[in-house]
Amino acid sequence: MSSVAPGKVHASQGVYLIAGMLAPSQAALTTLIVVQTLAAAVLVARLVRGLLRPAPVQPVRPLSSNNGAISVVVATLNEAERIGPCLRGLAQQGPALREVIVVDSHSADGTAALVARAARDDARFRLVTDPPLPDGWIGKVWALQHGLEGATAEWILGIDADTEPQPGMVDAVLFAARRYGFDAVSFAPRFAGLNGPQRWLQPALLTTLVYRFGPPGTGKRLMANGQCFLVRRDVLLRHGGYAPARASFADDVTLVRHLAAKGVRVGFLDGADIISVRPYRTAREMWREWGRSIDLKDTTTPLRHWLDVLFLVLVQGMPLIALAVALAFWSRDRLFAVAFGLNALLVAIRLAFQAALVHSYDRTGILFWSSVLADPLACLRIVMSSIRRPTQWRGRQYASRDALRAPRTRK
Repeated sequence: MSSVAPGKVHASQGVYLIAGMLAPSQAALTTLIVVQTLAAAVLVARLVRGLLRPAPVQPVRPLSSNNGAISVVVATLNEAERIGPCLRGLAQQGPALREVIVVDSHSADGTAALVARAARDDARFRLVTDPPLPDGWIGKVWALQHGLEGATAEWILGIDADTEPQPGMVDAVLFAARRYGFDAVSFAPRFAGLNGPQRWLQPALLTTLVYRFGPPGTGKRLMANGQCFLVRRDVLLRHGGYAPARASFADDVTLVRHLAAKGVRVGFLDGADIISVRPYRTAREMWREWGRSIDLKDTTTPLRHWLDVLFLVLVQGMPLIALAVALAFWSRDRLFAVAFGLNALLVAIRLAFQAALVHSYDRTGILFWSSVLADPLACLRIVMSSIRRPTQWRGRQYASRDALRAPRTRK
C-alpha cells in the first residue's frame, strides 16, 4: 500500500477532493436530473420543428411585375470600414429596387462620402441625415423611422450596413414574401469573414437564440433579423412605424412580435444564399456588442426571460461541466451514471446542431466544430447581459437605464 507524506496530497486525490466538495447530495442530484431531463425534452421538441422549415431562399431573376416595389433603408453611424460591400451589393440589384435611403447619424469617419460616391454612380441612392435623437429612442431605430417617412415604395427593406446583398436578393425577398403570404418577413444571413476566435465563439452565441426560441420561423415565440427585414409600408405605418421598438436594443424582435400581436402575417426564412454579413471585426467586439442585445430581455417579461436563462444553463451551459463531474463520481453512485448519459446526449444534440449550422457560414474548420467548448462562455454572456441593461450602444451614450423603457410583450 502506498503512503503519502503528512501534509501532502497526491494530485489525483486533490482532484477528487475538489470534486467531492462540488458534488451535490443524492436528493439534489435527483432533482437536477429530473429538471434537466424535462429541459432536454423541451429542447428536442423545439429543434425537431426545424425539420419542417422551408428551404433556403434562392436568388430570383428580375421580374417586370416587381419594378419599383422596394425601398431599402440603411441606418449608419461611422460605418466607413464596413459599408462598401453593402453599397456594391445594392447597386447590383434589378429594377425591383426603387431607392436606397441611407440615413446617416452624423458619421465622422467618411461614411457619408462613400454613400455620396455611390449616389453619383446610381441615382437610386440617396443620403439623408436624421434629426436629433429624441428622448426614449435608440439611435438605429430612430434612423429607420426617419427613412420610413421618406420612403415611397410598397415595401420597406431594412438592411444593415455590415451586410452584403447578393445579386437577385431584392427580387428574392419579394418573391418569398408573396409566396408565403407574409406582410413582414426577415431573413437569416450567411456569416462571412469571421476570424478564428470568432468562428469558435459566434456559433455558441447563435445557439443560445435557437435553443431558447426554436429554429427561426417555427413555433409561437417569434424571432427576426433586422439585418434583412422586409415589411409592407402601409402595414408598418398603420401599426406605428418603428416607434413600438423605439427603446429596444433588440428592435427587430420587438417589432415583429408587436406586428404579430396586431394580426400581421410575419415570418422568418433562411436567406444564407441571398445575403451575407460580416458583423464584427474581432471576437472581443462580438462579445461586447452582440452580447449586449442577444439576451433579448427587451422582448419578453422578466419572469419568462429568467426561465429562458435557466433553461439555457441546463441544456447548453451545464452539459460539459456535468460530464466531468459525473465521470469523476461514476463508480460511487449510479445517479452519476444517469447524469453522465443525460449530459452526453445533450452534447451529442449540440454537435448535431452544429452540423446543421454549416450552411450559415462561409468557413468552418476545427475552431468552428469545437464551438461546443464555448457554450459555457456563451451562457455566461447571456447571464451578464441579463443582469445589466446597456447604457452605450454603437458609439452612442444613453443617459441612464431609466432613460430607455422598452415596451415588453408576452411572447
